[in-house]
Amino acid sequence: MAFFEKPLTGKEIFSIPNIMGYFRILLIPVYVLLYYHAESVREYYIAAVLVGISGITDMLDGKVARHFNMITELGKALDPVADKLTLGAMILCLAFRYENMRWLVGLFVLKEGFMGIMGLLLSHYRGRKLDGAKWYGKVCTAFSYVVMFVLFFFLRLPLSLVNGLIVCCGVLMAVTWVLYVPVFVKMWKEK
Repeated sequence: MAFFEKPLTGKEIFSIPNIMGYFRILLIPVYVLLYYHAESVREYYIAAVLVGISGITDMLDGKVARHFNMITELGKALDPVADKLTLGAMILCLAFRYENMRWLVGLFVLKEGFMGIMGLLLSHYRGRKLDGAKWYGKVCTAFSYVVMFVLFFFLRLPLSLVNGLIVCCGVLMAVTWVLYVPVFVKMWKEK
């Protein structure tokens, strides 16, 4: 089974919400390079502002798609990919600044790798796909985004607070991963 049930049209590919999704993905290497090579507080703040613009664009693309009836199958796939790439890039950037963030990089890769592989297997072998994120997935993503943005923007937080936020993100990611396992198992077993 093909990922998209019907061929994509130019109107779908170049809809305003999808262009916002492409923009979010294109911003990733820009703020990663800025953050990685930052030598002053100002440069860190510029990277944080770009992350903020990406977050605002993320909120707007869904609102525009729903309000103007521009919801597309491509957009349904593009938005979570942009979310995961953005969040992963932020976590990776912060891993260069905070040693304990490296544990979160590993957990993020394992969780999202599992989700991606299961999604592909279900699509290919069962002709099924997850119909949007579950509420706990949305909570995990939103919480992680907020924490990463705080760590991007506030450079002088006490290390104990930073480590506490990292642990909270890690626990939430692990719990979310565990909660998704039975969802995928059930989908796999269904005809």
